[in-house]
Amino acid sequence: MDQTEKLLIGIENVLSIASELVDEVSRLKDVEEECRILKEKLFLKQFSKAEKEVFALALDGHSISEMQEILYKAKDTIKMQRRSILQKLNASSMSEAVQQFKNIS
Repeated sequence: MDQTEKLLIGIENVLSIASELVDEVSRLKDVEEECRILKEKLFLKQFSKAEKEVFALALDGHSISEMQEILYKAKDTIKMQRRSILQKLNASSMSEAVQQFKNIS
C-alpha cells in the first residue's frame, strides 16, 4: 500500500467520523429542543387555563387593558389571575414571571 492509498483511507475515516459527529450533533439538538418543550409544559402546568391565557398574553407584552379586550374579561379578573400567577412563581412582577419562563427556554 503506497502513501496515496494510506492518505485516502485516512481521509475516508475522517469523513466517516465527521459524518457521525454531524448526525450526533443533530440528534442532540433534537433532544435539547424536546427538553425545552417539556420544561415549558411543566412550567405552565401549574397554571389554570385562564392563568395560562393571561400569561401567554403577558409573554407577548400585552397590558392589562389589552388583555381585557382580547379575553373579554373584567379588569379585576385579569388582575386576580395575574396575582395568582405571581404567587405561584413567587415573583414580584409580571416581567419577573416572564423572565423566569424565558430562563427555562
